Amino acid sequence: MRILLVEDDNSLAHFIEKGLKENSFSVDVAKNGEDGFYFAHNENYDLIILDIMLPKMRGDEILRRLREDGNNTPVIFLSAKDSQACIIDGLNSGADDYIVKPFSFLELLARIKAILRRNVQKRSPIIKIADLVLNQSTREVQRGEELINLTPKEYALLEYLMVHSGQVMTRTMILEHVWNYDFDSMTNIIDVHVNHLRAKIDKGFSSELICTVKGVGYVIKKK
Repeated sequence: MRILLVEDDNSLAHFIEKGLKENSFSVDVAKNGEDGFYFAHNENYDLIILDIMLPKMRGDEILRRLREDGNNTPVIFLSAKDSQACIIDGLNSGADDYIVKPFSFLELLARIKAILRRNVQKRSPIIKIADLVLNQSTREVQRGEELINLTPKEYALLEYLMVHSGQVMTRTMILEHVWNYDFDSMTNIIDVHVNHLRAKIDKGFSSELICTVKGVGYVIKKK
């Protein structure tokens, strides 16, 4: 899952980003409203965490413009304003949740999961390709009768490929969705993780599901 965090407080942004990455989310961080709107408008995210009081463009203005453009990505507002009127205004403006600062990371994480869970429940959490099954609710992966243990990053990579099964995912797309927007595009980390993933879900099975598209990227499909 890919999250955009728009927060101008460096220490808070680092705290949230670190916690989300430890929980297997890919995170892009914007430090002002203009950058936040640019990311939100031009990239695809599963959820946006949006401070309201931002330099260059307020968070509520970002949300208003996104909704006017037909962007329905779930948004969680962060704000130090704790009055009932401010919370009601924030929710009525189109936000999916409103969290008052200061807050615990565990509360933020629970609210994120609740919103994402509601979206997942609109479709089946089970993704199946041949005899490979991934359950987005339980994060369990199974091939045939064998349960497969994956690292958080391996799981995120596999989930991304399976959600887009049959489509070639370029290295740039994988970096942006599974790692983060600023990751060094010259690294071979994608190839390393794909090799580890293949060793777990392809090696020893009757058919290989992850295919390399030379010079482009990877695709997972039933052969």
